[in-house]
Amino acid sequence: MELHMSKNAHEWSETTAREARQKAKERQETFVTSSGISIPELLSEEDIQNFDSSKQLGYPGEFPYTRGVQPTMYRSRFWTMRQYAGFATAEESNRRYHYLLSQGTTGLSVAFDLPTQMGYDADHPLSEGEVGKVGVSISSLEDMETLLNGLPLDRISTSMTINATASILLSLYIAVAKKQGADIRKLSGTVQNDVLKEYIARGTYIYPPEHSMRIITDIFRYCAGNLPRWNTISISGYHVREAGSTAVQEVAFTLSNAIMYVQAAIDAGLDVDTFAGQLSFFFNSHNNLFEEVAKFRAARRMWAHIMRERFHAQDPRSMMLRFHTQTAGSTLTAQQPENNIVRTAYQALAAVLGGTQSLHTNSKDEALSLPTEDSVRVALRTQQILAYESGVADVVDPLAGSYYVEYLTGAIEKQAWEYIRHIDELGGSVRAIEHGYMQAEIEQAAYAYQRDLEMERAIVVGVNRFTLENEQRPILMRVDPEVGRRQVAKLAKLRQRRDNERTQQALVALERGAAGRENLMPLIIEAVEAYATLGEISDAMRRVFGEQREFRSLE
Repeated sequence: MELHMSKNAHEWSETTAREARQKAKERQETFVTSSGISIPELLSEEDIQNFDSSKQLGYPGEFPYTRGVQPTMYRSRFWTMRQYAGFATAEESNRRYHYLLSQGTTGLSVAFDLPTQMGYDADHPLSEGEVGKVGVSISSLEDMETLLNGLPLDRISTSMTINATASILLSLYIAVAKKQGADIRKLSGTVQNDVLKEYIARGTYIYPPEHSMRIITDIFRYCAGNLPRWNTISISGYHVREAGSTAVQEVAFTLSNAIMYVQAAIDAGLDVDTFAGQLSFFFNSHNNLFEEVAKFRAARRMWAHIMRERFHAQDPRSMMLRFHTQTAGSTLTAQQPENNIVRTAYQALAAVLGGTQSLHTNSKDEALSLPTEDSVRVALRTQQILAYESGVADVVDPLAGSYYVEYLTGAIEKQAWEYIRHIDELGGSVRAIEHGYMQAEIEQAAYAYQRDLEMERAIVVGVNRFTLENEQRPILMRVDPEVGRRQVAKLAKLRQRRDNERTQQALVALERGAAGRENLMPLIIEAVEAYATLGEISDAMRRVFGEQREFRSLE
């Protein structure tokens, strides 16, 4: 029998593959990614004929950074292994941080409770029942001193997931570092500080966009002069994806928000190369492994072109998209939670293959409660096994040149550019948010996915297939309901003990500064050092800026 060898992919499809298809029907009629990108049966060089490796790939550490922002990537240093942690009181969270550092975590990632995120003290009526529930409760410098007790702030990197009150939490961090005798110029870390995505996806905003943008650019300016190693913003696609977006929407909406932040800083008189190197990004790592790898590579390439061609940046650091990744919380299931360990491992693999600078792996029980110490350790060990045992960190950008990965990278980039052009036509991110455009696109994507689940076009193991009867729930971690009352009592004692005249003077100065054009960061630092509380500082700015209500479509 003569051996047949196809001359091209089309001939292969019509001969060898056709015979196989006649014998065994394919699993489904169409194969698409989460973004609706069609997945061909086989990819070859014919599918990427317009691909120019010198322009679209380049080399690691060189424009357009598709292959990574560092020339040697993980051959020199592994990504920062973070574990997002924070719950109940500052004392309990501090113990968890020391435990994580003892287990090999290389950077802290702080979760704050909802009152802290919304600018309310623990004794505010709206805080009742929420204190310490989804993160640590921080109302004052006293709380922050306890949270960071015994942690060498000039030698560790700290990420704080905080947005509307980012200026206050950063000021508290600076104040503690100064009390430790640390050189604040050596502090390294990140404040998320991305309020635009709050209007789109989460809702923990306080002030109208104009005033939020002013606070953000004040942080940019202050850190450029005082905290050169601090990432002043982590522009977040993570929560956009958690709200139900596709991978393409995650890239497009994140980069559109980043464009708005850069433009606001330039409009405020900052030179792009003085602050752009301190921008960082925060992405989700979802289930479709190859789409996620391609997403990270496309985002890097797009950002390099945006900074060079739209904003005329000259410093290479201004063009580098550096990002933290968290595995997808929305994919975790309450059913068969052990399966979440496997999901998280694959998602972590995608982040590393995509070239992340920092990674948090979710714990198996987070769909049910705050993670236990044991499950946090397993999540951390997932990263360590990936780093030390899998071999994927031994070569830079190992999937470069893959027909499939390059095809997906190009497809994601093309669709994301289309979104960005449309948002530009609407007048930029803020106007698009005010129109409800991005919110509506995410809602539509989330609805389409839910429909696919219900019709079993999308399968979630243990949820709509391979289920168990009489499944036992694991032991869960619970926050003591007394936490709120203890925090309220602690605040009352602080207000009696502090120099209230000094506190009020600092708050008046801040309110006056908010009404003018002064940079607010030094005023907020002065207020926290006078032991003004987070709620009091937020209220001083509320009196000037007002509060944002939910956006309604202008259509």
